[in-house]
Amino acid sequence: MKAALYARVSTQNHHQDPEVQLRELREHCQRKGWEIVNEYVDRGISGTKESRPQLNQLMTDAEFKRFDVVLVWKFDRFARSTRHLLNALDTFESLGIEFVSTTEGIDTSTAVGKMVFTVLGAVATMERSLTVERIRAGMRNAKAKGSKIGRPSSPVFDVDEVKARVAAGEQRQHIAAELGVSPALITKRLKASA
Repeated sequence: MKAALYARVSTQNHHQDPEVQLRELREHCQRKGWEIVNEYVDRGISGTKESRPQLNQLMTDAEFKRFDVVLVWKFDRFARSTRHLLNALDTFESLGIEFVSTTEGIDTSTAVGKMVFTVLGAVATMERSLTVERIRAGMRNAKAKGSKIGRPSSPVFDVDEVKARVAAGEQRQHIAAELGVSPALITKRLKASA
């Protein structure tokens, strides 16, 4: 199997060294007989950032099927949020790429690893459902208190009057400012009425 290693350290000082992670990942590959095709290392970047230069490159290389398995030392080196982790794992699964976290002992190429992935997916689905329920409850509460829910209604103005003013040479920006709307809305309404 072709393996891609991913390591991340939050800071470049405080004695954080990605080699600590990489050494264990290399040893894991050696025990399994896997060929390491690339090592992706993000230095001085928080795990809360989903966009990281080397992680982005790893995801791009995954799309090109440049490896069969991704190894990380711990989940939190790869992703800090369950949502981010599960999105990446879904991508890997759809590409036929396995995912291994050596410290947690998770390997999606095994039956137990697949079960853990399924449980994580179920937890994420539950989190999304609970979030939707909370949002709906909040909207019902706001509506009960008299708040308007949804987008504000579009401003009303006489399109024919605006057409006449534009035809007379008045600038749309001036008309829009006077009506309290954006020039883009003026243009949109004029096009729709043409």
